[in-house]
Amino acid sequence: MKRKIAVVTSSRADYSHLYWPLHDLAAHPEVDLQLIVMGSHFAPAFGSTVREIENDGIPIAGRVDCLLSSDTDTGMAKTIGVAVLGLADLLGQMRPDLLLLIADRYEMLAPASVGLALRIPIAHIEGGEISEGAIDDAVRNALTKMSHIHFTSTHNARERVIAMGEEEWRVHHSGAPSLDHLRRSRLLTRGQLEARLSVSLDQPTILVAYHPVTILRETTGEADALFAALDRASGQILFSYPNVDAGSHRLIERARAFATRRQNAHVFVNLGAIAFWSLLQNVDMLAGNSSSGIMETASFALPTIDIGLRQKGRERARNVLDATPDADTILQKIGEARSEAFRSSLTGMGNPYGDGHASEKIVQVLTKVPLTQELLIKRS
Repeated sequence: MKRKIAVVTSSRADYSHLYWPLHDLAAHPEVDLQLIVMGSHFAPAFGSTVREIENDGIPIAGRVDCLLSSDTDTGMAKTIGVAVLGLADLLGQMRPDLLLLIADRYEMLAPASVGLALRIPIAHIEGGEISEGAIDDAVRNALTKMSHIHFTSTHNARERVIAMGEEEWRVHHSGAPSLDHLRRSRLLTRGQLEARLSVSLDQPTILVAYHPVTILRETTGEADALFAALDRASGQILFSYPNVDAGSHRLIERARAFATRRQNAHVFVNLGAIAFWSLLQNVDMLAGNSSSGIMETASFALPTIDIGLRQKGRERARNVLDATPDADTILQKIGEARSEAFRSSLTGMGNPYGDGHASEKIVQVLTKVPLTQELLIKRS
């Protein structure tokens, strides 16, 4: 019998990381892949990214429409509850042999809770990392303790998961699966990218990936410094939409207002993984507080300015410049990122988050791990 493996995606961000594991699981002769799509994938305001999954040809086994678009922390909490109700019915009927979850989005607490109650072994990707400025940090650690198999992006993350009491045989260093795009996906040429986005990349360009800081009561409080700095920065500004967290609507409004008054600024609702990676290959720098600025830009030796609290504590390569949420400091870091001395210093650098072979390692473990009672019984 085929091994039934359910995989949950709740947003465009985690889908871009899951793309190659999903592709390889779907092609595996001994796997019955059950893809569950939920959360912001169904939100028109965030690009209805479920269509991207459908266009990729990956069959969707279940859909859970659970996102409340209130733009508040209460809405986030209620989204978890709605998701639990939908997933309880879906997973109760599906009864997969394994449930694969990724990263640290708050919505992932729902499938983990349901899987735990239904005694479904849980595998988790990207545990053991640190991001002190977001509730993601607590979510990630909770998912680690609720899971039975772990795939970490770095060696240090593996050691941290083991230090949390997880048995060593359960914890596998795979690397970050998002990096598989660099090795396996065909990125767009500059001409193709410019045609798709209707922009010219001939001028110096800053890509902005900035999200609400969910550990703060005022989740967009640090954004004032970013927009003040961008007002004074030269060159073209490209905004990628923020995550669907409390405060995201306010960030979108500010980005759109900025682009309205500045001719060479543009806002993109959903770039998609290939266009985003292609931009990393063609822009001058990335600025913001996204994990993509830590995990993915290193593969291109792309200067990155990490602003504020959100990614505090996360392991980073030498292409990342840290900036406090102060406009003058951010502008100083933009100047440093543009300097020939800094850019030359990145020659030959590596990425601590992997080499683009994560998917094959993840699939190998998921298809070989014994599905016995021993998998569910954790000892620390």
